[in-house]
Amino acid sequence: MDMFDDTPEGVEPGQNSPEFSVTELSGAIKRVIEGEFSHVRIKGEVGRVSRPRSGHIYLDLKDDKSVISGVIWKGVSSRLETQPEEGMEVIATGRITTFGGQSKYQIVIEDIKPAGMGALMALLEKRKKLLAAEGLFDPARKRPLPYLPEVIGVVTSPSGAVIRDILHRLRDRFPRKVLIWPVAVQGAKCAPEVARAIDGFNAMTPGGAMPRPDLLIVARGGGSVEDLWGFNEEVVARAAAASAIPLISAVGHETDTTLIDFVSDMRAPTPTAAAELAVPVRHELAAWLEGQSARMGQLVSNGLSARGQRLRDMARALPRADTLLDGPRQRLDRAGEQLGPALIAGVQRRRVRLADASGSLRPATLRQRIGHRVGDVEKASARLSPALIRAVSKKRDAFDAASKRFRPAALERDRKQKTESFTKVVVRLAEAGTRQTRGWRERLAGLERLRETMSYKATLARGYAVVRGDGAVVTDTNSAKQAAALEIEFADGRMSVGGKAVTRKKPVETPPEQGSLL
Repeated sequence: MDMFDDTPEGVEPGQNSPEFSVTELSGAIKRVIEGEFSHVRIKGEVGRVSRPRSGHIYLDLKDDKSVISGVIWKGVSSRLETQPEEGMEVIATGRITTFGGQSKYQIVIEDIKPAGMGALMALLEKRKKLLAAEGLFDPARKRPLPYLPEVIGVVTSPSGAVIRDILHRLRDRFPRKVLIWPVAVQGAKCAPEVARAIDGFNAMTPGGAMPRPDLLIVARGGGSVEDLWGFNEEVVARAAAASAIPLISAVGHETDTTLIDFVSDMRAPTPTAAAELAVPVRHELAAWLEGQSARMGQLVSNGLSARGQRLRDMARALPRADTLLDGPRQRLDRAGEQLGPALIAGVQRRRVRLADASGSLRPATLRQRIGHRVGDVEKASARLSPALIRAVSKKRDAFDAASKRFRPAALERDRKQKTESFTKVVVRLAEAGTRQTRGWRERLAGLERLRETMSYKATLARGYAVVRGDGAVVTDTNSAKQAAALEIEFADGRMSVGGKAVTRKKPVETPPEQGSLL
């Protein structure tokens, strides 16, 4: 019999049955389903995954025959250790409910975990293929480690044995400055905290108040795959790949492998090995430097000896200085012997040329040339006189025209106007100078009043005093007890304790911060 069928006997079914609204019927179905399936665990493969801006996660769980919708609310999704991804085989724990808005049932997931080790390995292989396809595992993008970093940043748990092993190994090999960024190394907080630590070290400013590390070490001790899973998260791998600072991964033991090992610049089998990769051995480096210094000194000494020997060998092959000068001396003597006859011959040749030139000169020729020149000068002077007369006449006419335009009365008026303007300017300057001088005097007077107000003498006038012991200002009882003699300064003078008052006509002010006012 139908649970909603309460038709009396003798009445045709359907005519006297109660009527339900759509919401009432949907609520009744919801109560039946939620009462029958309070909490269930479902094993299946994650199908479609949707993450809207609200923060909730909508997904499908399926097997080879059926599909059920699921929802993970925002508060639950932020606490999950494993985020669902399409294709992952999981075990979901939650409660079955209905959604009347679409007439469907769904599971509200409260916890979700991978279905065994095989699911984790399959997810890890999927992420490895994705990151490898993007080139994050390419050896060409890996940066070399600095030989001797000044500052080393360590991302690990501050309370474990890992950080103690790293610091101990660094002290043994080569002490360096270490910055520790504490993070959770397992659980849901591990991946986001490690990623933020790597980004935080890279965001530091080189040479700032907090020095930026030259090398990063991401370290954790050994554990199960689930314990190390935070270092397999995609956000950690991408943060390590994007790090501008060279990074060493030291997660787990030598046989443990995580995604950060593939994207880091160097993988260390253990955290202690990471410290050994980070710095050289100080004593070995010092010994190597001493050996190099000795080799360099030996090489320099051998080089100098070889070059000195070569120089001596070459000097033997060179002729002596006296031998080199013999030829030039002989040529100089020969040139000196030939110089006297050559000078005499040169003088004789020039004397002959002079006699030849003077023979062609005649007084009549000179007089003729002078006559030609005189005629030329007379012709030029005959043309010059009328030109001068015309030029003088033009200048006189121009001067007469200019003198007609000259008016003494206008010049006098202009002079008077300029004189009056100059007098006004002088008066304004005098008034401005007087005002400025008055302002300066008032300012000086105010400063003098302020000086008198701020002086410790004004404080002495109100009943205070300055105590000095052995010539120095006394500020406490211990100094007063240790002083051999005390002197007290009042507003009208000074006096020694037990002595007569000492009056000073013009006391010298002591800065208030150095005095002791009583």
